[in-house]
Amino acid sequence: MSWTDEKVAKLKELWGKGSTASQIAEIIGGISRNAVIGKAHRLNLSAKIKTRTTTSNQNFEVSLKEKNIKRNRGRNNKFKSLIIEKDFEPENPKQLEELDDSSCKWPIGHPNEKSFYFCGRSSLKDFSYCKLHLLYAYQPKGKKEEVADKEKEEVHEFIEKKIQSA
Repeated sequence: MSWTDEKVAKLKELWGKGSTASQIAEIIGGISRNAVIGKAHRLNLSAKIKTRTTTSNQNFEVSLKEKNIKRNRGRNNKFKSLIIEKDFEPENPKQLEELDDSSCKWPIGHPNEKSFYFCGRSSLKDFSYCKLHLLYAYQPKGKKEEVADKEKEEVHEFIEKKIQSA
């Protein structure tokens, strides 16, 4: 089957009106739906109007992104509120031999360095770390940390300043 100028003109006209490929194939006659789709693609005709399922999927993805943004903001705010406490315990540097069950076992520095130590703050019940280091150590189930955005960087800088001042 070859595409004549008359068939191409009819294809363009029907495609522009929003007819389906099956309808166009039926009207022109002697060609398949796939032939119509292939020719429309080669002619660079504009894409068809999106179906309801495609549109609803896009709306679903947008709503998921919005929920994730809100969740991340909420988590960062919780994070800040845990750190900004009046009775925030100062760091109590301890060596490995000095650690007990109630000490935060978060390592500070590199084990090969002389200045290496463990946090030593009071750990929370049933955990090995203090409030601050729990936030680093435990992430929500099934979630990996994304690349740090501006807000996360600010929180990290805030934490570093708080650690240094403690």
